[in-house]
Amino acid sequence: MVQAYVLIQTEVGKAAIVAEEVRKIPGVESADDVTGPYDVIVKAGADDVDQLGKLVVARIQAIDGITRTLTCPVVHL
Repeated sequence: MVQAYVLIQTEVGKAAIVAEEVRKIPGVESADDVTGPYDVIVKAGADDVDQLGKLVVARIQAIDGITRTLTCPVVHL
């Protein structure tokens, strides 16, 4: 299994709505509103990197109000 943190920037005032919608997506383990340069941080998992990419591009980025995402895959050193 591949896990990643997805950092999301949203339109002004949309962070709570975006986090709520992201939580509904299968494969999303958590989605929290945060302060700072990003508005929502998501922890997600998938069977492989390709599935993770599809989760981010096809499902997460399709949510209205998201302006930018940054995907940070988890590595085990």
